[in-house]
Amino acid sequence: MRKPHPDRPGLSTRELGQAAELRAERFLQAEGYDTLTRNFTAKTGEIDLIMHSTDTLIFVEVRARNHSGYGTGADTVDIRKQRKIIQTAQLFLQRQQHLPWESYRFDVISIGKGIDWIPGAFTLDG
Repeated sequence: MRKPHPDRPGLSTRELGQAAELRAERFLQAEGYDTLTRNFTAKTGEIDLIMHSTDTLIFVEVRARNHSGYGTGADTVDIRKQRKIIQTAQLFLQRQQHLPWESYRFDVISIGKGIDWIPGAFTLDG
């Protein structure tokens, strides 16, 4: 059953999330990053976008927020969510050992009226 988003009755929560991910992906592409994969899913969770530059792999969590009264989307990426993303990234890296990147990071993009990009939003050690 389609669950309507409370702030956008014409869009389901899933559709709003997909639109936010597409907007974030286009934003990062305009910043010079290339898409490696979207919605990587493993038993530990999902990573919305995996982007890359020449030597850096970027795991991106995208959050959509229409009202800042509840905080930014980045505020909702708590330690529990960070751990799930990290575990999922570790599984991705184990499966893709042939990838050439020297470093990686975890970014958060909050989509609201604008785009709030936080490169290196969290690390492996919290």
